[in-house]
Amino acid sequence: MDSPLLPRESGQFIAERSRDVFVEEEGVTKVAEMLYSLRHDDVLTASCWKTANPLAPAPTSDQALNWVFVVDTMNFSFWPEKETQQCEVTYKGTTYTGYMTLCAAITRAMKEGIPITDPKYFSQMSVEQLAHVLRSDNETPMPMLQERHQVLTEGGRVLLEHGGSFRSFIGPAGSDARKMVELVVEKIPSYRDEATYEGKKISFYKRAQILVADFWGVMEARGEGDIVSMDWLTMFADYRVPQALVYLGALRYSDALMQALKNGELLSSGDRREVEIRGCSIWSVELIKERLCKLVQERDGETCSVTSAIIDFYLWPYAKQHHKEMAHIPIHHTRCVYY
Repeated sequence: MDSPLLPRESGQFIAERSRDVFVEEEGVTKVAEMLYSLRHDDVLTASCWKTANPLAPAPTSDQALNWVFVVDTMNFSFWPEKETQQCEVTYKGTTYTGYMTLCAAITRAMKEGIPITDPKYFSQMSVEQLAHVLRSDNETPMPMLQERHQVLTEGGRVLLEHGGSFRSFIGPAGSDARKMVELVVEKIPSYRDEATYEGKKISFYKRAQILVADFWGVMEARGEGDIVSMDWLTMFADYRVPQALVYLGALRYSDALMQALKNGELLSSGDRREVEIRGCSIWSVELIKERLCKLVQERDGETCSVTSAIIDFYLWPYAKQHHKEMAHIPIHHTRCVYY
């Protein structure tokens, strides 16, 4: 079969054919205006990475890049079966839920002396050892333990075959974000986030792109962030950012889709509606970025440096911070290793 469309092209292809998810021009403009008002704020720069990842090791530490690899390899499916039954991890007096439980669990393991960022260790750790690392404070375990074990040990073996660290693995891609994503997707099966839509093979590469963006965030914090083609990355199509895009009016769901989600219907990975949510999210952020850059050019006479990845780095915490206000908008539920 032909190579899939790349994420940006996939987003446009899907948005032009979507039946249940729609990109709203008025909302796109509204979000672009909101971001324009923040254009001089740190939330729209690379420095927002450390703020969004408070549990990561210091960027200068040898473990920082391997920490990013371990976390992003298992960065999927944190939503609870019931809102009242959340997996929780407490670290240094703060209790975390969702994605942050994973970050807290990995950092907790490091403090306990478990070499969880060493590929020699995590490439052959047992399910029981990982269960201990990811243990919850309560009766609700982190979902998909077997799958997390499978992708982490697989990823570790790939790193060992390519120099023994994430830095050495990613080295052949040079300082090119696009080549990094392509390398990750080529070498590590669990990162091949692809589907078929209207007879066309498409891709989202959520985890591969966020892995590269996180790598950039660490390197930028070190003063070594000269990575080219960062603008090639799209937003990272998950279940939290689409909710924010609907809340902000940049996306609209059909009544039928909204009702299905409110009824708690699970969407399988590759379901037409699931693909439309993710694809239209990508395309709406592309249009937001385009509109934002136009505003910066027209009003300030400057070139805009905000990328889709930075917009995602802003929208994801925004969704978490405003979760009560957007509680009436359901997130879509898909159990898979891709997001």
